Amino acid sequence: MTPIIRISAVICTLIIGIAMSANATDKKPELTPMQQHVIKGGTEPAFKNEYWDNHAEGIYVDIQSGEALFSSTDKFDSGTGWPSFTKPIEKQNIATSVDTLFGLNRTEVKSSGADTHLGHVFNDGPPEKGGHRYCINSAAVRFVPKAEMQAKGYGEYLYLFEK
Repeated sequence: MTPIIRISAVICTLIIGIAMSANATDKKPELTPMQQHVIKGGTEPAFKNEYWDNHAEGIYVDIQSGEALFSSTDKFDSGTGWPSFTKPIEKQNIATSVDTLFGLNRTEVKSSGADTHLGHVFNDGPPEKGGHRYCINSAAVRFVPKAEMQAKGYGEYLYLFEK
């Protein structure tokens, strides 16, 4: 093997190794069967999901993209068994569309970046907070506690918890 070919082989090996390690660290976490069902348009059981009665301070982010979606400061107990919020953190991170599945006229809520099905929005929320109830599937989001927000790249949203 000539020196030029040997150097080329070493460079290719290094490039492939770097690419493989970058892919290994960027790999998204595997989704559970329930998460896969929900993000494609399904619904998880009421009162038997991870965040329906979570009262900790923090934000809820898209399970796929990590987009910041909802804050615990806007969460309320709707009595439905799913996490309910009066508004999203940033409207541009949410997309809505008409959902007429099963003959119902509802408004579906998806994340803008990953097109993740999150749940539905209804007009029966607290009137003093705008009247909306974003009824969200726990399986479509991940909770980031306030104490971990800075370290996990969500420090820009800590203003939500200032009094």
